[in-house]
Amino acid sequence: MRKHAMLIVSLGILLLGACAAPATEVVEEPPVDEARVDVTEESAQTTAPTKTPSEAMEPATPFELTSTSFVGGEPIPLKYSCDGEDVSPPLTWGKPPEGSQSFALIMDDPDAPGGTWDHWIVFNIPAEVRELPEAISAGNINATFGKNSWGRNDYGGPCPPSGTHRYFFKLYALNTTLSLSENANKGQVLAAMEGLVLAETELPGTFSR
Repeated sequence: MRKHAMLIVSLGILLLGACAAPATEVVEEPPVDEARVDVTEESAQTTAPTKTPSEAMEPATPFELTSTSFVGGEPIPLKYSCDGEDVSPPLTWGKPPEGSQSFALIMDDPDAPGGTWDHWIVFNIPAEVRELPEAISAGNINATFGKNSWGRNDYGGPCPPSGTHRYFFKLYALNTTLSLSENANKGQVLAAMEGLVLAETELPGTFSR
């Protein structure tokens, strides 16, 4: 009987072991790449640089040539022609590109019968200048007046023989000053400016006789 009882107990123990829940499998997490985490966190914290209040509020001034006497493309008033007072119109312009050292101004008429007629040539206008007042002359500005098609070192207003002509006031921002004398004509000024122009703008007008 004792042997029989021990056999029954042994069978019971074996059955309990077979029915027990299997051991939980331990899954290891992959190692953390600390360097990658640092880079990711740093990238997440990096933002685009912000402008200062003054930079955000101050708009860029375009380099544009204008006049208070006439609108671009419209007739030039009689006052500024050979039939009037023959004085130069007032001109203003905006901020030039960084590095500008001087300005050159040329006014010409491409519709003249014998070819383009040069009315006004001024160069080595100081970089800080932003306007030329009405009736400007060589005696009241620190700049050089070149020779126009009349062979004069001054402004010559519109004076077409007949019909309507176009006139262009062209302003150039240069990265240097020009080593030219007051005897220089438009062709010589344009040749000296080659490769030195940072920006240019123009104001067109018309005049009829």
